[in-house]
Amino acid sequence: MTTTRLEGDQICMRIYIGEKDKYQGKPLYKAILDFLKKSDIAGSTVYRAIAGYGPNSYFRTVNLLSLSVDLPIVVEVIDDPIKIEKVLLGLDKMIPAGMITLQEVHVLTYKKR
Repeated sequence: MTTTRLEGDQICMRIYIGEKDKYQGKPLYKAILDFLKKSDIAGSTVYRAIAGYGPNSYFRTVNLLSLSVDLPIVVEVIDDPIKIEKVLLGLDKMIPAGMITLQEVHVLTYKKR
């Protein structure tokens, strides 16, 4: 794997899925992270939301009465537009339902610890 240095204009990709979604028996968000890492993507972050709904209008939320275990998940990635484009087809095959968005961003710094 190469060391990535991100500066300037890049793409932010957000993948919206459900916590219960699976791919080949493992949580979909973990499968996505594995795929992105193998694809030499600079990095990604998974967010677990506290509430949300999608095209089915099924409301998912954290509260004591429902104790939903299918909360919204967002996987966020920022990388070079060419690298993002290369992973889109693979992601489309992995994700049975959800949404992927792309947004231009300007990276000021990207540093290792």
